Amino acid sequence: MKKSRLEESGKAAENPGLAAVEEYLAAVPEPARTTLGKVRAAIRAAAGPEATEGISYGMPAFRYKGALVGYAAFKQHCSFFPMSATLLDEFAEDVKLYRTSKGTLQFGLDKALPAGLVKKLVKARMVENAGKKKG
Repeated sequence: MKKSRLEESGKAAENPGLAAVEEYLAAVPEPARTTLGKVRAAIRAAAGPEATEGISYGMPAFRYKGALVGYAAFKQHCSFFPMSATLLDEFAEDVKLYRTSKGTLQFGLDKALPAGLVKKLVKARMVENAGKKKG
């Protein structure tokens, strides 16, 4: 059986969750796959190398001192999950152009969230998680 680029690079051995994320994304139809790829890249850039990827609650997610954020594709939209009950309320002005519900920020299948917004939300979650570990 042919090895994936992930396996060839050795990253799958470093973080087995990466293979599960790659498998999830491979099953997502276009245009949502490309959209989620952009969101994933923005999360990864904001979270840095200390964050790890894997599957949580059946969706791709990042961990940093606990659950950080997740993202997923659905039939009619994509979602960003900040895994915080209050974060979307705190950033209400920043997310007002998107449909929100408790713990979910929804966006189009073909329109990724702006990288700046993702960075702002991820950095805020990292601060929350770092505070929880200290307290």
